[in-house]
Amino acid sequence: MDLRFTPEQEAFRKEAREWLEAHVPKEPLRSFDTHEGFEEHRVWERELNAGGFSMVPWPVEYGGRGADLLEWLVFEEEYYRAGAPARVNQNGIFLLGPTIMEYGTPEQKARFLPTMASSEEVWAQGWSEPNAGSDMANIQATAIRDGDAFVINGQKTWASRGAYAHWLFGLFRTDAESARHRGLSFVLVPMDAPGVTVRPIEKINGKPAFAEVFFDDARVSVEHLLGPEGEGWNVAMATAGFERGLMLRSPARFQSTAARLVKLYRETARAGAPIAPGMRESVARCWMDAEAYCLNTYQTVSRLLAGGKIGAEASLNKIFWSELDVRMHELALELLGPRAELQPSAPAAGDVGSWLDGYIFALSGPIYAGTNQIQRNIIAERILGLPRK
Repeated sequence: MDLRFTPEQEAFRKEAREWLEAHVPKEPLRSFDTHEGFEEHRVWERELNAGGFSMVPWPVEYGGRGADLLEWLVFEEEYYRAGAPARVNQNGIFLLGPTIMEYGTPEQKARFLPTMASSEEVWAQGWSEPNAGSDMANIQATAIRDGDAFVINGQKTWASRGAYAHWLFGLFRTDAESARHRGLSFVLVPMDAPGVTVRPIEKINGKPAFAEVFFDDARVSVEHLLGPEGEGWNVAMATAGFERGLMLRSPARFQSTAARLVKLYRETARAGAPIAPGMRESVARCWMDAEAYCLNTYQTVSRLLAGGKIGAEASLNKIFWSELDVRMHELALELLGPRAELQPSAPAAGDVGSWLDGYIFALSGPIYAGTNQIQRNIIAERILGLPRK
């Protein structure tokens, strides 16, 4: 295995690094879970898009630069190194975008991908329902065909970016008599359509990161069906593969956190503060795990470039990165001691408060993208070949 980058990849890294150094905002943007911060992040996304860095592996005609996935990983490393803003349209560019590339018609690609790349249109994810969270096959919301439209009724909840998004992608039951995985369709829904009601859901910090969305005879054109009618489960599983196995959480995200954790450990040791026995080894293990996840991702990308697919092993990745994220933040809070309770806005917080925010978000990692309990079931059945209980 040759882990060296090619001269072309190193030239791309240099180009990306120089562009980011010149364009990343000097002051942090406000949270995109607020209306003001949401708009600030959309401005940043437009700047990224104008520079050709919104989604580097997409075709040029759809807002990308025609790079491959290896160059995308290189860009992600530089993006996190530069401390650039979080991606407000991550549901669109990292999850729905690749799904449209695979299942969309030429018209759908031309219609949705360029505005997604520029964040002119931001997307919410509409998987979960009150009785269908991790058990996505239990979806009850319906989209019944009526001429050239689907009439949608039901509810989605925990819709990420749902409070401010322009569009929602989700699974709906297009065969009212069907059950479980059958009779589901993948439909793209404008959030401003008549009959769609959005109610924001606040996180523990009071910011509306999610929404519950109600559909009351909302009519959506059949042109917004992605993939064949009734085959939505297969389309959604492709999206879930991107979410769990590759695009949503690049290795650079966790390498960056691991590097910050190592820095915090060294600063704490230099200050002479008490450090629990075994902390040094735990911090080193997190750094090694982040590097291991990076190497595994490069292996996955190499397989994809050779014509392979993301399969059930995506569940292994999802468990690994989500639990690593929690573990790194727990160690940071332990190192910080009482200071760990400071909010970012506290005068004495400095850069300490970001650890608390990061910890609170990390706790959701084992839940979103399919709970880790469900992922372990998938691993048991589809990788280990164990029988169902």
